Amino acid sequence: MEKKRLVAYFSASGTTAKAASLLARAAHADLFEIEPKIPYSAADLDWTNKKSRSSVEMNDPASRPEVKSRVENMASYDTLFLGFPIWWYTAPTIIKTFLESYDLAGKQIVLFATSGGSGLGKTESALRPCAPNAVWKGGKLINGATESALAAWAESLS
Repeated sequence: MEKKRLVAYFSASGTTAKAASLLARAAHADLFEIEPKIPYSAADLDWTNKKSRSSVEMNDPASRPEVKSRVENMASYDTLFLGFPIWWYTAPTIIKTFLESYDLAGKQIVLFATSGGSGLGKTESALRPCAPNAVWKGGKLINGATESALAAWAESLS
């Protein structure tokens, strides 16, 4: 039986959305956008302002921004590629909201990210408690990756 894959992503500026779309094509996966119930404005995303929404969320370990919609058939997927921009050297808190919304026991989770400068760092260890019974497969930055490189990466995970 062929494994079913989902690429779920959060994108604030569109960069991660483009990467996720390319990965979904390359990995023959379905695509789902993790959208915040209250969209982020440019002011919300101003990381230089300590009072901006993104700064406040990232400084609060308990922050769980509400997600607009759910993956209706999560149980049907074997592999979840989970993507996001790197914020403050880790995943945005909405990713924790998403992970905690599903029973991901036994599912393979593969992280991917876009970043202006930092790598994944300790992102996986920060997210693991949100889906402790999943099978975590690490991840990578996919800035500027080609569809053929992403296809090879996705196949290497099977």
